[in-house]
Amino acid sequence: MLRNDLVAYLDAFLAAATFRDYCPNGLQVEGRDHVGVIVTGVTASADLLDAAVSARADAVLVHHGYFWKGEDPRITGMRRRRIATLLAHGINLLAYHLPLDAHPDIGNNAMLARRLGIAVDGRFGEQNIGAYGVLERPLRLDAFAAHVASRLDREPLIVGEPERSVSRIAWCTGAAQGYFDEAATLGVDVYLSGEASEQTFHAARETGVAFVAAGHHATERYGVEALGEHLAARFGLEHHFVDIANPV
Repeated sequence: MLRNDLVAYLDAFLAAATFRDYCPNGLQVEGRDHVGVIVTGVTASADLLDAAVSARADAVLVHHGYFWKGEDPRITGMRRRRIATLLAHGINLLAYHLPLDAHPDIGNNAMLARRLGIAVDGRFGEQNIGAYGVLERPLRLDAFAAHVASRLDREPLIVGEPERSVSRIAWCTGAAQGYFDEAATLGVDVYLSGEASEQTFHAARETGVAFVAAGHHATERYGVEALGEHLAARFGLEHHFVDIANPV
């Protein structure tokens, strides 16, 4: 398919224009006009780009792309090497950040809920990217943490009494620990995100709402993979999801 048709579809499907974001959503680096092979991954790292070259990809689709607000805008060093790889091989780079977090069907938060067996009751947070709901059945906090570890293949950090029962959950993938205070007002038993900050420990201890940090990368693997599968099914593209291991 034509690259411009793919970008137009993704922009509309993810409602990209409706989000106030920290980076440009959509086409970030222009490559060849036609797309038949697409590689997806969480972050447009050098390792992912090398995998895309090996797969003879026409496009790379990621959650974490380039050109973040506040960054040095110069094309030097690591950024130059990454962009040089894309340009040398005619590979398009497409990135969707908050739009991919928020999508109600295949977004990061929707896919995490599906993976953990959480029924979504509602949304919260900046531009409603976070979600809250209930587990299929109540679990002890330590059992819930073990469930998260088994489903995400990463041992989470937990703050709270291990034996307490948890049922109502709020969550937002990635570096969304700053939503803890808002999540606590929802009457949930536990808030789950990807990362933790120093103050999150104290907030969890003092509010009585448990906190689980399950990893930025680990919580955000599933949306972009699902988006790639959606594109493959709809447009007949060849799709390869490449998971570049990241313990953060």
